[in-house]
Amino acid sequence: MGLKNIETLSSLSQSASRVHASCRMYGICTIGRDCTILEDVTLGYPSGRVLDEALAAGKTPDEFLFQGTAIGNGAVVRPGTTIYCDVVIGDGFRTGHHALVRESTVIGDGTLVGTNVVIDGHCRIGSHVSIQSNAYLPTNTVVEDHAFLGPCCVLANDKYPVRVPYELKGPTVRRGASIGANATVLPGLEIGEGAMVAAGALVTRDVPSWKLAIGFPARIAELPEALRSLNRI
Repeated sequence: MGLKNIETLSSLSQSASRVHASCRMYGICTIGRDCTILEDVTLGYPSGRVLDEALAAGKTPDEFLFQGTAIGNGAVVRPGTTIYCDVVIGDGFRTGHHALVRESTVIGDGTLVGTNVVIDGHCRIGSHVSIQSNAYLPTNTVVEDHAFLGPCCVLANDKYPVRVPYELKGPTVRRGASIGANATVLPGLEIGEGAMVAAGALVTRDVPSWKLAIGFPARIAELPEALRSLNRI
């Protein structure tokens, strides 16, 4: 597979992991034990801030020292994934293919970031979260433990896109909440603990804990008794 032992890479702090020869690393990256980093993965990709600082110092991103990506033990990072600088990830992290995690994001333990997912930076993602393929999480989004984000769901963070000044704020998805496939959640909203957003719903207001948002635009309904339990992720 073209994998090499992590001990041959001076920018990595741990041993007993395998990193494919095509992996590109910027900055000071750390990878824990028993990790597998596959083809064409990029770690520590420089943010705009880092590029500006490197330019001011007269250095290229390869020459400039900065904090790269930190990944805990037992990760599997699949081909084509890019993880920016200043990202800290816990143990048991998994990605699909071509996932993107931008700068200053923190991710807990046992979380899945699926194929083509975009996490657009400055986000807080909890532990045992499942983010399915093609989901989009904008800057300044919070997702708590045991949440589920279905395929192709979109979270937004700008109420008035590029028209008037607005402090970007993504949704907050509370512990154990679920968002269905192709749902859209508007900026700054809260999806309460254990709440569910139905597939294809357009959420325009907060969803209380243990309630169901369904429809376009979504209305709030009672969550069936059989669904009133935390996600098993």
